[in-house]
Amino acid sequence: MNPTTVERTSERELVVTRTFNAPARLVFEAWTRPELFKRWWVPKSFGLTLLSCEMDVRVGGAYRLEFGHPASEQPMAFFGRYIEVTPHARLVWTSEESPDGAVTTVTFAEKDGMTLVVVRDLYPSREALDAAIASESTGGFPEQFAQLDEVLAILGGSTV
Repeated sequence: MNPTTVERTSERELVVTRTFNAPARLVFEAWTRPELFKRWWVPKSFGLTLLSCEMDVRVGGAYRLEFGHPASEQPMAFFGRYIEVTPHARLVWTSEESPDGAVTTVTFAEKDGMTLVVVRDLYPSREALDAAIASESTGGFPEQFAQLDEVLAILGGSTV
């Protein structure tokens, strides 16, 4: 399994990197097709259930994810808009559920059949990033990406 790195690179930015043993086309599809995205996005250890996943992956298109947790009677919704979509290379979206939401940029760089994914979450303030880290919402990337490895293996990539 390839390592996932999570690093705070500035007061407002968190950067996550991981190489996947699959071509960029497959990795991009796993990020943009709801039926695939649902299979890996939620870290199993968090105890969350992804109740719904709507994704209109185009510039100006919207997404909405609703999560349930046994400790909460009401589902939690996360939503925003895609502001940049370059197939197999780049996605940029907003997080609009609160004023402290990040703008997320994901790049997909393929080399020799492997894809380097870099996720950059840019928060509106140092305090917003501090709060995201304190809530542990940013801590699931290694588990999420291990789950993505499993999905990619089924789609035709291989895991190490």
